[in-house]
Amino acid sequence: MTQAPFFMPRFPSWRSPLFRRLGLGISGLFLLGCMMLELTLGAAEIDLSTVWLALTAFDGSTNHLIITTVRLPRVLIAAVVGAALAVAGALMQGLTRNSLADPGILGISAGATFAVVITTFFLGTTSIQTYTWVAFAGGAIASVAVYTLGSVGRSGITPLKLILSGTVLAYLLSAFTTGTLILSQRTLDEIRFWLAGSVAGRDLGVLLPVLPYLLLGLFLAFGLGKQITALALGDEVAQGLGLQTAWVKAIAAIAVVLLAGGAVALAGQIGFIGLIIPHVVRFWVGLDYRWVLPYAALWGAILLSVADLAARLVIRPQELPVGIMTALIGGTFFIYLTRSKVR
Repeated sequence: MTQAPFFMPRFPSWRSPLFRRLGLGISGLFLLGCMMLELTLGAAEIDLSTVWLALTAFDGSTNHLIITTVRLPRVLIAAVVGAALAVAGALMQGLTRNSLADPGILGISAGATFAVVITTFFLGTTSIQTYTWVAFAGGAIASVAVYTLGSVGRSGITPLKLILSGTVLAYLLSAFTTGTLILSQRTLDEIRFWLAGSVAGRDLGVLLPVLPYLLLGLFLAFGLGKQITALALGDEVAQGLGLQTAWVKAIAAIAVVLLAGGAVALAGQIGFIGLIIPHVVRFWVGLDYRWVLPYAALWGAILLSVADLAARLVIRPQELPVGIMTALIGGTFFIYLTRSKVR
């Protein structure tokens, strides 16, 4: 067997730390490019120079008002929500060792939706600020309920029990939600757009109160990268490495509640971000969650930004809820994923 010439260069692996860091930088630049496109394209096209002036030298003109009060909050919320959902999905897949898991497995979306529907039904409120906090509380309570149900029994919390508990609770709350909407046409009319998932009509006054919770969730998630990598190999392996698995699972669950609950509170039911992005990211960077989680944050933000832009342009000057666009993308991916798992 002949050896390669001594002068042949050794190229680093595409999953080496150098390439991973480079990929993070490229992903960040790509996200900025997507956000700039969102600021320029829409019902009214605005050139980049006007966008720049609106951000740096606001003069109160119509285009500047559109940029600063309508499009900029929407762009920021789409990026934040996409990042939160993707990181929550990556945590859930690592925590449960289930490649089909996403934030919905904890019943967060169903709990948040039911809380908003019930609040609207009894109080008749249509305030986005009220929806935000009610949805956040509903998602958090549903998550606690799922973990409580999943911990019943001698074996404690297991991935299978967690999945079953979340699925059962989600179906139960969805049934209650549907029943309430059937009883009240007024409630359905008032929250129809929110139910479909949307980042339209939000402003920074909605984002800022929820942002600290999302940042705390991201901080906890990024701090658990090494532990989730070990946990994804199995509880026995993780415990053999000296990992306190109960504490890791509890902190990861808190991070998921903060991220997914806050995202649902801000934008309603937006599905499949937490399912798609972790799979795509793991293909590129491997199974090390120290890299999976930051990559998931960037590409979750990118995917939701692109989906929101497409939702605005596909039937311009009208627009679709972004939840419909993510469902079109995610539904196809989910079918492919389930078929590949069955094989």
